[in-house]
Amino acid sequence: MIHNWVPSLSTYSADIDFVIALIAVIVGFWFFLTQGVFFWLLWRFRYQEGVKAQYVTGKEPHLKKWIHWPHNLIILCDIAIIYYAATTWYNVKQAQPEAERKIGVVAQQWAWTFVQPGADGELGTEDDIKTVETLNIEEGVLYHFELESRDVMHDFSIPVFRLKQDAIPGRVIRGWFEATDTGTHDIQCAEMCGIGHGIMAAKVVIRDSDGHAAWIAENSK
Repeated sequence: MIHNWVPSLSTYSADIDFVIALIAVIVGFWFFLTQGVFFWLLWRFRYQEGVKAQYVTGKEPHLKKWIHWPHNLIILCDIAIIYYAATTWYNVKQAQPEAERKIGVVAQQWAWTFVQPGADGELGTEDDIKTVETLNIEEGVLYHFELESRDVMHDFSIPVFRLKQDAIPGRVIRGWFEATDTGTHDIQCAEMCGIGHGIMAAKVVIRDSDGHAAWIAENSK
């Protein structure tokens, strides 16, 4: 459903889409059901000439079932949502698979700086490649990123990856992603970070192995 508007281009984006769709379907079902019952009750117990109003306490056994059964069904729906949400959260945020490559992501008012290995494939060496507002990665490679902020809170968001991670001053936050297709897509700051928040945008450029190798060779020191 979501991928019809925003492409799904990471190995875990489909799992996140499923949780969002599950919540939308369950909440939507109960919303329209309750609205339907509400308007039916308005019509059923509308004022009618010569009809005496009824008084109920809500304690009558035959009325309690209209509370107990929906309540129990909603709890079951909540359990399903919690299970899938917790499983997806663990897989994406905690059980991080082994990295094939590492990159650094630095947020500051109001730009993104990306640091990634050069020809030697090691981050933190002399031939590291530093780019501003453009992240260059390879399709099918599992990246770990180290995210930090130089000033205030920012939020590193790549919608096509379903990636959204706060950048907190004084902390280095680690995460991961693996792109499943090539192309150029948006990177956003999803945290109000000052007057230039709206212009703090960047791009992720995903290339195949040959294209990325050529980019590395061209940009390595």
